[in-house]
Formats: sequence, structure tokens, C-alpha cells
Amino acid sequence: MSNFVIAYDVGTTGIKTCLIEIDKNIRILSSASEGYGLYVQPDGGAEQDPDEWWNAMASTTRKVFENSSVTPDMIEGISFCSQAQGLVLVDKDGRPVHRAFSYMDQRATEEIKRGIAHGLQIAGANIFKLLPTLAVTGAAPVSVKDPVWKYNWVKHNEPENFKRVYKWLDVKEYLIARMTGEYVMTYDSAFGTLMYDYKHKCFSKSVCKRFGVNIEHMPRLIASTECAGELKASPAEELGLVPGIKVYGGGMDANLIGVGAGATGLGDTHIYSGTSGWIGTITDRSVVDVTSMIAATVGAEEGKFNYFAEMETSGKCFEWVKDHIALDEVGIYIKKTHITESDDIEKKYLNLFSYMTHIVDDIPAGSGGVIFTPWLHGNRCPFEDSNARGMFFNISLDTGKTELIRAVLEGICYHKRWMLEASAKKVKPSDRIRFVGGGALDDFTCQVLADITGHTIETVESPQNIGAVGAAACVGVGIGAIASFEQIKQFIPAKKVFNPNLELKAKVYDKGFEVFKSLYKQNKKSFAMLNAK
Repeated sequence: MSNFVIAYDVGTTGIKTCLIEIDKNIRILSSASEGYGLYVQPDGGAEQDPDEWWNAMASTTRKVFENSSVTPDMIEGISFCSQAQGLVLVDKDGRPVHRAFSYMDQRATEEIKRGIAHGLQIAGANIFKLLPTLAVTGAAPVSVKDPVWKYNWVKHNEPENFKRVYKWLDVKEYLIARMTGEYVMTYDSAFGTLMYDYKHKCFSKSVCKRFGVNIEHMPRLIASTECAGELKASPAEELGLVPGIKVYGGGMDANLIGVGAGATGLGDTHIYSGTSGWIGTITDRSVVDVTSMIAATVGAEEGKFNYFAEMETSGKCFEWVKDHIALDEVGIYIKKTHITESDDIEKKYLNLFSYMTHIVDDIPAGSGGVIFTPWLHGNRCPFEDSNARGMFFNISLDTGKTELIRAVLEGICYHKRWMLEASAKKVKPSDRIRFVGGGALDDFTCQVLADITGHTIETVESPQNIGAVGAAACVGVGIGAIASFEQIKQFIPAKKVFNPNLELKAKVYDKGFEVFKSLYKQNKKSFAMLNAK
């Protein structure tokens, strides 16, 4: 018997809504995408409008039923895969007191200095705050982008708004509240607050007090597979659904994209490349590497963790290439129609990136010696530096635009290798890695990733929608259609396999990788001189 689910993948720049069938496998029947704004400000702010999230949800929800025999009354559950470490502070009526803070927001420099970056330090953090926090939470708020500093930024800069705060929510938690009226947070999202006591599965009073957080602002905790509440009549009408559908917790993107990739077994690794990028490996213990900015986040499955290394800009670098290198001068046209002039985000993404990789596939590996650093909005791992920026290194008179475009692709892959090697110091990545996200749509990109990292790369069906598949899997486990998280991988087989060219790696990419790693150390002071606030 089939079970039908609506799954929302709420990303940084757009939403993907999927109508999914769970039977002998997990199958996307229909999907629709819509973009929304990311408002980057000169002071380091990065905000989003929650109404834009909701409007995109309403529009795409109606679209997924247009060409399907499935009707809204057949839906058994709703779930979410969402961008993580956002901050939506709401009042008692569920209305945001300030526009939502993106995880990319880095304006709270004074707050982190006062809160943790003083006194005797390890990795830039006060040792007397860092160590007891690590003991409770398994991580610590040592990045200016961590949500607790945004919380304190509102407290210090907008005291009247702060007085109205009733609950601290993340992105999907805000949308769940708008659907159900319930203020909840999944355990993995709670971990992202860095106020969560993972051993006792509650928010820590001592950690909240240490960082100036009112624990009464923290919501009720639930599992990713748990029902948060039922869809109310008014939001159901706005979404084009029926009241009473159960709304499940879902999870943050780093976890559920791995679940949707089928990387659910102990030791399984997945790589994601969308706007941002990361590496995640499933482990059964809490692990942290403060010097490399890697931590084992609480997983979607109870008792499991995702050892997680993040890069701020992955596919976003290719968008920059499109806007500033390829567009107009290379001439990206198909049948005299500009391929970026489309309302279909998936089609636009696939056409654009497939075309750009097609025009560079005859450029020799190594891009003529040009190295690109993909730190267009700072970096987190394996070094934390909001001042770091992108660069092209070693340009010559022979360098053309196609070499630059290939260098960008290789630079993104170099950084993923750097994160893999940093992760391996404490948690060994799997030899076979599932690669998902928009970047996995292109075979050429998959092969370059395999060649640079030396790992066998596997892709799955619809890798751009895999977060929604992970969200649907949570519903499947919640309603009993899937027996366990371990069984999920049986529903999601590999579609393509890319074996690394180890000779090419040794002759070309190993040398380029060593140069790539050296560029940050050699330019750290210059980045600070040019970009420090």
C-alpha cells in the first residue's frame, strides 16, 4: 500500500516542494521550485523574509498536484528538510520580531567578542567557557555565525523588539508553528543552537546562562520522526491542503540530505553541493575538532551523529561565474533563448551548469595551473575566517575564460578534499561517497570530484531533491511504512558510479591541492587588512 507525503526542502535561496510516494521505494511523483530573497547587508547581515518562505510554499504546494492523480485528501504527512542554524525570534502570536537571520549572518562581531573571544583561549575561544560547553553540548559557539550571537545582537541592538520575544525558532520550526500553532524544535535543530545537552536530550540551563539566553525562549523538543501537530484550517486553505494532516518534525539539511542520499549506515559519507556545501559521515559518538571547526551534530536517528564539515559557498561560486565571467562574453544561449531566463529553477540550474562544464571539459585537468579559492563569503572549515575571500592564483597570458571556469570547479572540489582530509583525523570517511545536491546533476563535475578526492563517487535519482526524500523518509519511519533508519538505504539505490583516475590525481591534482591549501596561510593577513570590519 502506498503512502503519500508532502516534503518541503527549504533552502537558502529557494524552496523545493515534492509530492512523494512511499511504497517499495521512495519515489518523487511531482515537484515544484520557487526562489526567494537573501538580503545581504554591508554590515555582514544576511536576512530572509519568512513571508516569502510561506508564499513560495503555498505556490509550489498547489503546483505539485496539477499533473498528478494524487489529491490533497490523500496526503498522510508533511515534513521538512531545512537550512540550519537560522534564527527566527517570534512573539506570542508567532510573528517574527525581526526579519529571519540566515546562518550566513556575521554581523554579531561585538557579541562574540564579549561572549567568548576573550581571556585565555583555545581556537579563539575563552577556555573557561569553551571546555564546559563542549562537555555538555559536544560543540561550542565559536563562530560569529552561530545563532546565539544573533540572539544577543537583537538583545543589544533592538531591545524593544527583544522584549517581545516568546520563542527561539529555526527555519522549519517557524513554518511548523505557522501550520500547527505548536512551538517545537527537533533534536538536530536544537543541537544547532549549541545550547542543547545531547546526553539528557534537553536545553542546558548552564549553557544558556553562560551565553545570556533565556531558557524560557527555547521551544518543546521532538524527534525528526515525531508528529508536531496537525495542520490547521486557515494555513491549510492558504497551502491548498486539507486540515488535519499530521505535520512531522523533519530535520536540518545536513542530516536529511544524507538520509535522502541513502547514507544512513554507520560510517557512510555523503557530500552535498548546493548554494553552500558540506561533508557528513555517520558516527555513533560525539566528536569535535575545534581547530578544524568540525563537529558531530546530532543526527536524525536517535543515538547517531553526523560528523559535519561545512563550506560557505559551493554552487554559489558557479553562480558568481555565470554573472561575472560566463554571461554575455561566452554567450550562454540555447535556441536563441537565454538559459538563465526561466522560472523553473531546476531546469535553469541544470542547463547553465551543464553548459559551463561542457565548454571546459576539453581544458586539461589543472586549468593551466590556475587555482581558485571558493571563499566568496568567508569560510568555516577547516579554518574559520569571515575575512577570507576568493581569488584566482597563477593567471598567465595563456589563461582564458574557460580555464577560469574550470578552475572554479576544481577549487570547489579541492576544498571538499581539504574537508575530507580534516574529517579523517577523527572520523574516517567511507571509500564510496554519495554525492548529492545540484552539483551532482552533472557527470563531469562528479568525475572531477572523484579524481581530486580519490574516492569513488555515487549519485542517486533526483539528487537536487534529495533533502525532500530525506524528509519523506522521516514520515515513513514515523508512520511505520519504513521499519527503521537503517532500512532507508534499501529504498534509495545508487544510479551512477564514478571511479577516480588515480594517475591523474597523482600527476596533477595532488600538486594543485598542496598549492590550494597554502594560499590561505599566505594571504590571511592580507584578507584581514582588506576585509576586517
